[in-house]
Amino acid sequence: MNQELHRIVSTAIIHRDGKYLITKRSPTKKVFPNKWTVPGGGLETDDYTKTAPTTQDGTWYFAIETSLRREIQEEVNLEVGAIKYLLDLAFIRPDGIPVITLSFYAPYKSGEVMLDEDATEFVWATYEECKIYDLIDGILNEIRMVDEILQGKSEEEVEFGE
Repeated sequence: MNQELHRIVSTAIIHRDGKYLITKRSPTKKVFPNKWTVPGGGLETDDYTKTAPTTQDGTWYFAIETSLRREIQEEVNLEVGAIKYLLDLAFIRPDGIPVITLSFYAPYKSGEVMLDEDATEFVWATYEECKIYDLIDGILNEIRMVDEILQGKSEEEVEFGE
């Protein structure tokens, strides 16, 4: 049977002075416990239904961006600047729930990192330094892509594979 329901997740590769914020997931997380990753989380209907629709016919624009900014604030206590789309991916969680992840990148804007209960450690690391951490598969490639874009490559020139 073809299911249409997916969990929608967004992540942010936050950059600051040539470094990227990565966090270590709590050992109690259902998916990827103890792995290093970037901030993010799931879209909740409250991210848009608790605000007035953007259009008269009941449409909410920027729901993912609103959700991602909330997740960044909750998880690491930071504000970011302009959020730019990087890529999307899909996977099926161990509990059988299909997930669509939208990956973005954004510059650090303000705040001091304070972790919530979802993470146990954090570090600001260069792309090269990120290689020593046990990152969720694919995250290192995403960080490399952002690193190349920030160093002047056009988004069209940057590819996922190494």
